[in-house]
Amino acid sequence: MKIQLIAAAVSFSLASCASINNGASNGSGTDSVDNTNTHVFAKEVSATPAFGEDSNIITLEKIMADPDWFGRAPESWYWGDDSNTIYYKQKREGNPLRDLYRQTLSNGDAKYPVAQAVTLAELHKASDRFAQVSQDGRKEVYAFDGNIFVKDLPSGQITQLTKSSANESNPQFLTTHSNTAGSKTTAVAYRIGNTFYRHDLASNLVTEIASLKASDEPKGVSKPKSYLAKEQHQLIDYVALQQRNKELRYERNQALKAENTTIANHHFYFGDDVKIVHASLSPTGDKIIVSVTKDTPLRAKTDIMPNYVTSSGDIDPVKVRRRVADNRKYSEKLYLVDLNDGSKNELSYESLPGFDQDVLAEVRKENYARKGERYQSEKQARNIHVMQEWAPIKWHNDGKQVALLLEAWDNKDRWLTTIDFEQKTLVNQHRLHDDAWINYTFNEFGWFNGSERLYYLSEESGYSQLYQKPLNGKAQQLTQGKFEVSDLTLTRDDSKVVFKANKKHPGIYEIYQVNTENGELTALTDLGGMNDYQLSPDENKLLVEHSTVTMPPELYVKNLQSTEPSTRVTYTVSDEFLAMPWSAPNIVAIPSSHQSEPIYSKVYLPKNFDASDKKNRAVMFSHGAGYLQNSHLGWSGYFREYMFHSMLVQQGYVVIDMDYRASKGYGRDWRTAIYRHMGEPEVQDMLDGVNWLVENANVDAKRVGTYGGSYGGFLTLMALFKEPEVFQSGSALRLVSDWAYYNHGYTSNILNTPEDDAIAYERSSPIYFAEGLNKPLLINAPMIDDNVFFQDTVRLVQRLIELEKQDFETAIYPVEPHGFVQPSSWLNEYRRIYKLFEETL
Repeated sequence: MKIQLIAAAVSFSLASCASINNGASNGSGTDSVDNTNTHVFAKEVSATPAFGEDSNIITLEKIMADPDWFGRAPESWYWGDDSNTIYYKQKREGNPLRDLYRQTLSNGDAKYPVAQAVTLAELHKASDRFAQVSQDGRKEVYAFDGNIFVKDLPSGQITQLTKSSANESNPQFLTTHSNTAGSKTTAVAYRIGNTFYRHDLASNLVTEIASLKASDEPKGVSKPKSYLAKEQHQLIDYVALQQRNKELRYERNQALKAENTTIANHHFYFGDDVKIVHASLSPTGDKIIVSVTKDTPLRAKTDIMPNYVTSSGDIDPVKVRRRVADNRKYSEKLYLVDLNDGSKNELSYESLPGFDQDVLAEVRKENYARKGERYQSEKQARNIHVMQEWAPIKWHNDGKQVALLLEAWDNKDRWLTTIDFEQKTLVNQHRLHDDAWINYTFNEFGWFNGSERLYYLSEESGYSQLYQKPLNGKAQQLTQGKFEVSDLTLTRDDSKVVFKANKKHPGIYEIYQVNTENGELTALTDLGGMNDYQLSPDENKLLVEHSTVTMPPELYVKNLQSTEPSTRVTYTVSDEFLAMPWSAPNIVAIPSSHQSEPIYSKVYLPKNFDASDKKNRAVMFSHGAGYLQNSHLGWSGYFREYMFHSMLVQQGYVVIDMDYRASKGYGRDWRTAIYRHMGEPEVQDMLDGVNWLVENANVDAKRVGTYGGSYGGFLTLMALFKEPEVFQSGSALRLVSDWAYYNHGYTSNILNTPEDDAIAYERSSPIYFAEGLNKPLLINAPMIDDNVFFQDTVRLVQRLIELEKQDFETAIYPVEPHGFVQPSSWLNEYRRIYKLFEETL
């Protein structure tokens, strides 16, 4: 209800409202760019003036230039070990290299410390962003450039354990447990490929723990099998002698491995037709969880992407991902490897609720019926695999329990499981089922440090919320509301979980903490805009990346022991950017004609937009990715588009940027509204946006254009093809024209597969509706796009030619990937878009 009240207040008082804004206090006065509604108006012009003619005029040449001109924001930031130093990377001006910087928070009398570049010679000392800390908190282990390092935290002394050309990775501490001494860190383990090693910290002995082999187990010296081979061994004594010598050597080697403890003999074989996907070693070094999949289906049929502009002058046929139409039913086998007794046990999925459920029965019935056939549903084991999370297998720090996140290939189920090591079986702790699809995000989980309790995120309430669950008990929901929780950090004493959420408004993300005992929720930041964080090692501070609609990200520090506001510690935005007359959009909750929730949108208004004697022209931008939020109060990844929209506003355009249904940030139902019918709910929302502009922003209904890239390019096509009278023109960039040609991981979530659900693909793909085009369409297509293939454009253009359509043009970009890189390409693309709107609106 609170969100609805905010929506109503903003929606119906737009003429006098400013952007929703919570100004960030940085200890040095206000920022140079004001986040209120500071629109700048310039007379309509037919071409963009060259930069320099008027510093208050926004030009395409400037905004599509290399973005180094407006600043190089901090990247990959993290805390130093002392909780008083921060590190971040910054791009070098004019080239793609990044340098690592160190910044001390207290630096004598200096109000703001000066960051120092970490030299290449010292880089190994500071590159511990992903270090694992020992249970006693006194050591950390990390990998740098393929080698393993251990740091003593009290003294700062660093010990290099390996120095080789091999790529040592995934370092972790190994602990031993005893009744008298408790747990003790005794060794470090790491991987080289699929072989695990143990480095004893006392003796420095390196031992091979286990070698996982994607091959069949050797069966000894092979015997002659064919007629000719048997004849050869019988008639030729030399051949028979060599066979006997091989057998003797093999038998001796086997006996040597069995009787001599100095020789590594921990090989585990999983078959010669598999690929090892996941392998996770327990903290006590006695067990490994391994998942494998058939190798052939993954490496079989792939698409080819010709690269025409190469250094050699030859066409480079680049191999790229498969299409969803190839319909690979992906599954993994899961094994428990016991290093104490050398056993290898496959873990069956049969203990998982719904493991054999026909979740696509209704979809298949509909598709069979269309063909005049009858579908007979039968239960059979589903294809299940370890979820493609960053860390889908997590051990409790005592090594006695492990949790795994599993998912079904059909995308309808996610299981959080543990393992009964005695029975060698999976134990279901939580099943999340979704008739549409399980989200690829909001899947964080972990163990409490001091008890056998799990914490995890789930969308079962309709929004991503935090839960905790003892292994043999009932789950407890720790957070509740119509907001999304993510980025979890559990404190060492298990008393609190820190997280990010858009609790106060769908477009504002602050940092919060929840008490795990009583569920008490506390806001840790009040910066407004968009905020990401990292908790300091001593758990007393937050390092926050903060941005607003008009200000790129900068770093702030919030002292959790003080009531003082967050302090800004980086200043990377250029004075030239700060001096530009950017337009801050209003965040408007536009009422929907199809469902109860409003459509949050950015609306850019020119000066005197509501003058009664002149109707405005308008442009609608549709963001990409589908599942992405762009009408938030932070800096957008679409920064060029933001600057372009400011330029359009200067010239009298109204611009709208909608978080149509399917966008991120608004809960499960909003996300899944497009299930089996992409392009229908979104275009309905776009039409509501146009109607709102006509009614509230003095827009001429006959002077509205639209554009967008990727998913936004797809929506541009669907809007022009299915609602040809609404938009006067449109530009589709790096567009999807046929979802059967897109990738499996994304598309099968929403449309299932073409084999199971051809109906969904046909009603969701623009190529089936191309006959509806009757307004100017500009297609901008990169040619080395390994995300949305150039083939999507080629097939659509041929379809338009065969339909005898004339109102379309195609611009190709031979050296550009999905996300353009070269400033010249950006400029050319947006000159064409701008020209289209100038000529048609």
